[in-house]
Amino acid sequence: MSQHLDLEEQEQLEELKHFWKQYGNLISWILIAVLGSYAAWNGYQYWQRSQAAQSSAMFEEVERAAQAGDLAKLDRALADMKDKFSSTTYAQQAALLAAKTYDEKGKSDEAKGALSWVVEKSSDAGYQAIAKLRLAGVLAQAKSYDEAARQLAGSFTKEFAPLAADRLGDILMLQGKKAEARVEFEKAYQGFDERADYRRLVEVKLNALGVDPKAAAKTAAVPGAPASAAMEVKK
Repeated sequence: MSQHLDLEEQEQLEELKHFWKQYGNLISWILIAVLGSYAAWNGYQYWQRSQAAQSSAMFEEVERAAQAGDLAKLDRALADMKDKFSSTTYAQQAALLAAKTYDEKGKSDEAKGALSWVVEKSSDAGYQAIAKLRLAGVLAQAKSYDEAARQLAGSFTKEFAPLAADRLGDILMLQGKKAEARVEFEKAYQGFDERADYRRLVEVKLNALGVDPKAAAKTAAVPGAPASAAMEVKK
């Protein structure tokens, strides 16, 4: 009986040796790949946490410089932020904050530079839209109306499209293009939620152009109403 068990054990051992000889290298490489991926994932998570902590601290520097109105320090902090943490959300927030400070201090070129950087570098549609809207405003203040309008010509997400249309309407009004401005204000009015306070502001702008958007909405709701009645002009 003992000899029989020894033979079985020897057979199993031989089978194991044969199996390992045939598949051992493959198993080893699979284990190395799995463990390497796990180590890389942990390393990436650590790197992300480290990046977030460092970029948060640097953002605070930008914030302190902005609050103090120290433009020299703000320049340095923002430059460091762009250089070291350009892909982070904090960098985009820092550029928007810096642009606001520059604009308030009359540094329009610096403001345009910070906003243009967000437009070009940001992968977040929301931050990119905010930067475009603000950049269009800065350009309009400098009377660069065509360039301002170009910032608003691209596509915007549903949340920002009405704001872009309203801003474009303002720029067209500054150029004396009332008919084109009216079209953009109509887009903005229709895009805002009925309960939005901003919608009432757009309504005031349309009223100033002789347009009653509420009456137009009622006319459009009537079956068989002519297309020409889509937007009623006050007498």
